[in-house]
Amino acid sequence: MAAMAALPPGPLSPPGGGAADAAGPEGAEGLFVLLGAGLAAASHPLLYVKLLVQVGHEPLPPTIGRNVLGRKVLYLPGFFTYARHIVEVDGKRGLFRGLTPRLISSTLSTITRGSVKKAFPLEDMEHVSNQDDVKTSLRKVVRETSHEMMMQCVSRVVSHPLHVISMRCMVQFVGREVKYSGVFSAIGRIFKEEGILGFFVGLVPHVLGDVIFLWCCNLLAHFINTYAVDDNFSQASVIRSYTKFVMGIAVSMLTYPFLLVGDLMAVNNCGLRAGLPPYAPVFASWIHCWRYLSAQGQLFRGSSLLFRRAPIPASFPMD
Repeated sequence: MAAMAALPPGPLSPPGGGAADAAGPEGAEGLFVLLGAGLAAASHPLLYVKLLVQVGHEPLPPTIGRNVLGRKVLYLPGFFTYARHIVEVDGKRGLFRGLTPRLISSTLSTITRGSVKKAFPLEDMEHVSNQDDVKTSLRKVVRETSHEMMMQCVSRVVSHPLHVISMRCMVQFVGREVKYSGVFSAIGRIFKEEGILGFFVGLVPHVLGDVIFLWCCNLLAHFINTYAVDDNFSQASVIRSYTKFVMGIAVSMLTYPFLLVGDLMAVNNCGLRAGLPPYAPVFASWIHCWRYLSAQGQLFRGSSLLFRRAPIPASFPMD
């Protein structure tokens, strides 16, 4: 659950998605917009809870449980418990706080990727899997990844202002504020208080995370398909079709700190309680934020929403 939530939007998709291709270019773009909006709406409660955990908001006390070895462990509330708390405070609609700007951000991202792909089409190359053609195959991967990186970076820049607004709308739950109550009013407020740069806080770590994710994922998938999967194996093509998707889930966990830092910078020092002490100091830059989280051992805070171990107080008897 958490790994999938950490996947950057757009770069990867599970194999077997031929329906969009059959619908034609314009139909495919419309279908992708609808699918993206549907996925954003369905996953919003998950990302909402994740963001509140990322900023350090823990409204519920930990509970005692047991790990696989039978030892007593303190667990912080998981996703379902946390979501129930939100419903108790704000009702079921409260789970979808900040959804509107997120849907706009998702739509902008999908349309931008499609527009960039049309403006800078990538010529198809024949599939190469034989180890005798490793250089040719690697050049193909590098070219495809460069093209994919360009689409992702442009779409990230275009959609990031709405991402910032969505993040700030959600973290208002912490301090019960109403500072960001609508998309247009939020745009005016950010422009007035922070200028144009206010719409792009947290952009750099997000872009870096996307770039590292794409290159690591694609190169790892390439080398695994080239050296670990034998062409003589009857299911080689099936395995290759899933390698990139599986690598994406694994690599997303390694690049998660970039996602965390980017989200924290989006809400830091914006006048909301969740972006001020004691939740976090006022960060001078995203590098300052990274170093602070690293020193606290919190670079993966929020990466798991099911089994969340809590620090054990010195005075708490576990046995």
